[in-house]
Amino acid sequence: MRIYLSSPHMSGIEQKYLEEAFAANFVSPFGPQLDKFEDMVREYLGGELYCVALNSATSALHLALRIAGVVTSDEVWVSSMTFAGGVFPINYLGASPRFFDLDPNSWTIDVSLLTEELEYAARENRLPKVIIPTDLYGQSVDLNPIENIAESYGVKVIVDSAESLGAYYNKTRKAGTGGDASIISFNANKIITTSGGGMLVTRHKDWAEQARFLATQARDPEPHYEHSTFGYNYRLSNICAAIGIGQMHVLDQRVIRRREIFDNYVKFLDQPGVSFMPEPLGRYSTRWLTTLTINPSVTGVSSNDIRKKLLGYKIETRPLWKPMHMQPLYSGAMYHGNFFDEGLFKNGMCLPSGSAMTEKEQNEVIEIFLDCVIG
Repeated sequence: MRIYLSSPHMSGIEQKYLEEAFAANFVSPFGPQLDKFEDMVREYLGGELYCVALNSATSALHLALRIAGVVTSDEVWVSSMTFAGGVFPINYLGASPRFFDLDPNSWTIDVSLLTEELEYAARENRLPKVIIPTDLYGQSVDLNPIENIAESYGVKVIVDSAESLGAYYNKTRKAGTGGDASIISFNANKIITTSGGGMLVTRHKDWAEQARFLATQARDPEPHYEHSTFGYNYRLSNICAAIGIGQMHVLDQRVIRRREIFDNYVKFLDQPGVSFMPEPLGRYSTRWLTTLTINPSVTGVSSNDIRKKLLGYKIETRPLWKPMHMQPLYSGAMYHGNFFDEGLFKNGMCLPSGSAMTEKEQNEVIEIFLDCVIG
C-alpha cells in the first residue's frame, strides 16, 4: 500500500457534527457549526482575537492584504521559501514582492536581514506596506523582534501560520496569534483539516468585520443586492466547519503524534551527512512535516536519489519548497540573503509525517532510507 506524505486523519467525532448540520439543513457558508468552529479556534488561541473561517488560507491572505491597504504601487516583503499560495495574493493586488532568506538556526525568516533592509528602505522612503513571515513547516517565526521592528516603522505584519496551528513561540504564545493578522490552513494535508479551508485571525475587530463583508460578496445592508465595492465568495461552508469542530477536539494529539514521528526519524536517521530542521530553545514546532537535508559528499547519495528510491516502494516524499525568488514567475524580483534557502532546496526533502502513520509504515521508510545512506 502507498505511504503518503501527510494524509487526512479523521477522529470519528466529525460525523456527529456533520449529522447535526445536515439535520438542520445548514449546508451553505452560514450556520451554527461555522460559528462554533470560529469560536473553538479563538478559544484555543486565547487572547482578544477574532476569527473568520474561509475557503482557503490563500483567500485569508488575500483579504488580509487588501484590508491592510496594499495597492499596485506597494511592496510586500515575504519569506522566499514558502508555498506559492503565501505569495500569489500579492500579485492579485498588483503589488510587488521582495523576498528574504532564512535564518539557519530556525529555518524561518532572517530577522537581521529584515532589520537591515528596513533601515535602508526608511532612508530611501520605500518602506513596504506589509511583511509576511512564514512559520515554515510548522515552526513559529521569531515573532517579538519582527513585531517590534515593524511597529517602529509603521509596517503591518501578516504571519503565514498555515502550517503551524498547535505550535508555540517562547513556550507560551501560540502560533496564529502574531502580527496584525495571521492565516491558518485547514487543507487536507495539514495538522487538522476541514477538507479544504482556512482562517483569518486578527486582533483588530474592524479587520474581522471587513473580512466577513468582503468574503460574502461585499453586499451592503440593503434588502436588495447593493454593492459599494467588489467582494469575493470566500466563506467556509458550514459542512466543512462541522468537520473542523471534530478535528479541533484532537488538535493537540495530532501535534504530539507528528512530533513523535519526527523524534523517531531523528533516532534512527541521525547519520553523518543527514541534518534535520532545528528547533530553537523556547519554540515548539508542530513538525507538520519531518524535513532534513542530505550532504551527498558525505552520504554518497543525494536527496533526489533517496526520493526516487522511496517512490519505487510507493512511498511519497517531497523536495523542500523551491524558493520563490528562483521561480520563473518572479525572475528579477528583489532578494536579500546568503542563499541558505537555495541550499535547503537543493539538498532537502520531506519525509512522510501524517499523524495516522503507523509504526510499521515508518519503520519501512526508515529501513529504505538507511539502505540508501549506509547500505
